[in-house]
Amino acid sequence: MAKKSQFPVLKVPVNDGLPGNMMLDANSVSGGLAFLVGELEKRDEKLHEPLTSITWPRDMPVRTGGGWVDSVSVFDVSYASGEGSNDGLMGGESNDLPMIQADIGKDSYRVFQWGHIVSVPLIDQQKLQKIGRSLDDILNRGLHLVHDKMLDKNVYTGIAKAGSYGLVNDPLISTVSASTKASGSTEWATATPDEILADVNAVLLATWEASEHDLSGMANHILIPTEQYTILVARKVGVTGDKSILQFLLENNLGKNQGNDLFIAPSVWCKGAGTGGKDRLVAYCNNEDRVRFDITVPLQRMLTQASAAHVAYLTPYVTQFSELQWPYRQHALYMDGI
Repeated sequence: MAKKSQFPVLKVPVNDGLPGNMMLDANSVSGGLAFLVGELEKRDEKLHEPLTSITWPRDMPVRTGGGWVDSVSVFDVSYASGEGSNDGLMGGESNDLPMIQADIGKDSYRVFQWGHIVSVPLIDQQKLQKIGRSLDDILNRGLHLVHDKMLDKNVYTGIAKAGSYGLVNDPLISTVSASTKASGSTEWATATPDEILADVNAVLLATWEASEHDLSGMANHILIPTEQYTILVARKVGVTGDKSILQFLLENNLGKNQGNDLFIAPSVWCKGAGTGGKDRLVAYCNNEDRVRFDITVPLQRMLTQASAAHVAYLTPYVTQFSELQWPYRQHALYMDGI
C-alpha cells in the first residue's frame, strides 16, 4: 500500500474572475504600467508657445491714451507769401508789400474697436490646477498674442475690409524702381556693394529733396525682405573681408554723412509687396512727428461673468486703435525690384 506524501500539494489558483483572486488580468497590467510611466516620466514644466514674430514696436511709433473716440485728428499748416513787387524788399519809393498767408488743414483718421472673449471652462480649470497650470493664464497669453498680431497687420498692411493701408502698401507714397546693375538686373542678389549703396543713397536723396532739404525729413529707417537682408549680412567687402555689406552701407550712406544714423532691418511684410509682386524696399523717417498710430484704449478687461449655459467664466477684452497716420509723406519712399 502506497504511503501518503508528507509534503502538501500546492494548488495554483485559476483566474476565474472571483474577488480575491491573486492573478492580474490584462486591464490591471495595462493600468499599472500607465501609472508607472506617469510617475517615472520626466516632465517639462515649460509650456511651449507657437513660434512667431511681432515687429511693429520696432518700426512704428505709437501714442497711447485718449479714451473712446470716433476718430483721431491731425492739424497741419502751410505758409505762403502774397505776390508783391520786389519779394518784400523795401526801397525809397516802394510801399507794395506782400502779406503772409497761412492755410490750416485737418486730417481725420479712423479708429477701430477690437475685442475677444476669454472663456475659462470651470471643469478644465479644476483639472489643470492639479498639475500646477492656470488655464486663465494660458488663454490670456493667447489673447495678447492675437492682439499683437492684429496690431502688426494694422501697421504694415492696414485692414483690407476697412479699406485702410499700412506702412508697406500706401498708394499715396511714391514708388521708384531699383536701378539696373552691371549684371543687367535690378536685384541685389547679383549687385556689387557700390551698386547697392547707390540704391540706398538714391532713396535717401529723394526723401531729402522732397522735404525741402530738411534733414529731419530724410528717411532714417529702411525695411527690406529677409532674403535681401541675409545678402547684406553674409557677403563681405574689402580686401580683408572683415566687413559685411550691411556695415559698409551703415557707415557710408548719405544720411551718415549728414549726421543721421540709418537703420536697416528685415521685414517679412516687404516680400512681394511691390508692384507686380516684386520685393519692396520701404524707406521712411521713424519719428512720431512723421508717422505713427494711436492706441486710444489699451487692451483691457470689461467684466467677468459666470455662464451656466457654458459652465465657464466669460471675460470680454476690448481695445481701440487708429489706422496709420501720416502727418507727412515726403519722408517716405518705396523702391521695387531689389
